[in-house]
Amino acid sequence: MRVIGTAGHVDHGKSTLIAALTGTHPDRLKEERAREMTIDLGFAFLQLPGGETIGIVDVPGHRDFIENMLAGVWGIDAALFVVAADEGVMPQTREHLAILDILQVQGGVIVLTKVDLIDDPEWLDLVELDVRQIVQGTILEQAPIVRVSSRTREGLPDLLQHLEEVLANRPPRADLGRPRLPVDRIFTMPGFGTVVTGTLTDGHFQLGEEIEILPGGIHGRIRGLQTHNQKVERAVSGSRAAINVAGVDVDQIQRGSVIALPGRYQAVRWLDVHFHLLPDTSGSLKHYSEVKLFLGTAEVLARIRLLGDEELQPGEEGWLQLELREPVVALRGDHYILRRPSPGETLGGGIVVDPRPKERHKRFSKEILASLQSLREGSPEEVLLQASAALGPVPLREIVHRARLDPEQALQALEPLIELGSLVILEEGKAAPDSDVLAVARPQWESLSSHAVEVIELYHRSFPLRRGIPREELKSRLKLTARVSNAIVHMLSQEHQLVEAGAFLYRSGFQVTYTSEQQQKVRHCLYRFAQSPFTPPTINEIQVELGEDVYNALVESGQLKPVSPEVIFRLDDYELMAREVRKQIEQNGSITLAQFRDRFNTTRKYAQAFLEHLDQTGLTVREGNVRKLKEARKSS
Repeated sequence: MRVIGTAGHVDHGKSTLIAALTGTHPDRLKEERAREMTIDLGFAFLQLPGGETIGIVDVPGHRDFIENMLAGVWGIDAALFVVAADEGVMPQTREHLAILDILQVQGGVIVLTKVDLIDDPEWLDLVELDVRQIVQGTILEQAPIVRVSSRTREGLPDLLQHLEEVLANRPPRADLGRPRLPVDRIFTMPGFGTVVTGTLTDGHFQLGEEIEILPGGIHGRIRGLQTHNQKVERAVSGSRAAINVAGVDVDQIQRGSVIALPGRYQAVRWLDVHFHLLPDTSGSLKHYSEVKLFLGTAEVLARIRLLGDEELQPGEEGWLQLELREPVVALRGDHYILRRPSPGETLGGGIVVDPRPKERHKRFSKEILASLQSLREGSPEEVLLQASAALGPVPLREIVHRARLDPEQALQALEPLIELGSLVILEEGKAAPDSDVLAVARPQWESLSSHAVEVIELYHRSFPLRRGIPREELKSRLKLTARVSNAIVHMLSQEHQLVEAGAFLYRSGFQVTYTSEQQQKVRHCLYRFAQSPFTPPTINEIQVELGEDVYNALVESGQLKPVSPEVIFRLDDYELMAREVRKQIEQNGSITLAQFRDRFNTTRKYAQAFLEHLDQTGLTVREGNVRKLKEARKSS
């Protein structure tokens, strides 16, 4: 699932272009239609030539609504950077480009719109040259330029082809098992209640899951899911998603809230960040200035603490500690934007280096600055997760060894990873850097456990009369070692997803069910056993009467007990005979075949098969023509 966003100056034709591409006009507010100007975010969906459906976020271009624009471009995979042919590069063209560059939106297409208004080809060449100059050194430096007219549809096929090529070079969004959806729109639907939308990252949501709304820690449940206007049971990472939230009122959520799984994230009021002040800002950035932070879809006032500098001049980089007026959800590596509140101006931005600093830093501490630089290059938690993802389910010590972390670093990194569920411990034992217990990154755990469940369910469908899948067969189908397979089974059993029954495994709630015809045959067969419990039908007779599958089901369920390739008894009759043999031997010291035959009024064939079976199971031992209890012989 991919999402693209528009960017560009007001009245350069962004919304009209989306309408021409999709047939849906993204302006949804009355005021927007009346003023012919996008004020808030608009949304649409588009099918590319190759068949892929992508989401589109249309953003306002007017400077008065730049802050709405910032909520829309977070999380997009590529940009449609729009410049009108009749006006060329304008102030918001440059500001939107700077924002795309700060947020590192990797790729896009430059769209020269309204070409039907221009009769002079040289003018179009000059506008293109101007655009090429302003995108030099930015993420759009290599972006193709396509000339289009939304009115005549000139160039639209070329635009779609270039967009498909740009997206083809982007890898799919990673599913890290820790989904978060920064909310960009909230509304109610009659009969459904609260609905939120946003771009889902870092994981997936499932219909029926419990969710947490941050900040605030409000809990709800996913009543309904849609992606690209289609109802789904699972919304994947990178998709535009609409969530119908049960148990939460619309006024309990606002733009900037984050939808997540319970306990996976914490809202914070302090952030350590690396910052780049744009070269064309109106002045320097001073310590303890008030700014607006834009992170995800959130907009929060903050005070900046300059670390290592008294002030930053336009074009300079530095370290900041942000003191936030309201809490936000952030991860290391998240991109953000800072703006001056008044007069409004985009100052610059960068990446979050530490989303949970332990304290208010000393501003000129060399140790703090060195630590921040180290974190910028890669946190211990991230290094551990990358090592785990590369190795799969292995002992913790192997993950730590690959990560090349010292024991203290590893210990500090392991604790939050395990606490948040990003690293899953598969066995009981101490989760220490030198531990031998198996561990795996959550995305791989979810993949392995889902595969195991799918294999078991497929086995149930293929063999509905069998008790369950043999452990060895599951291990073979999963292509895992016995240790890893057993660990997965144990975890799934603890989560009540499957049941362990000796050598067999089956899904919770699974039961062998017979057809009415099979039930009738089973009743008739068991009636024959009841009529002559000690000289019952042979295995061959039963298999012919019931069929192999029903016969195996009765054996696996324990209703019938085979004692030889020919002889089989009902379990109750088998246990009665075994108790009687033990009783006779305890009273008389031994039992002969003839005595057993006469005691149960059976034939030599059945008596011999049963007694030889007791020898094999270790209850009895043969001495000449008599049998004694094996345990009595050992004690003597």
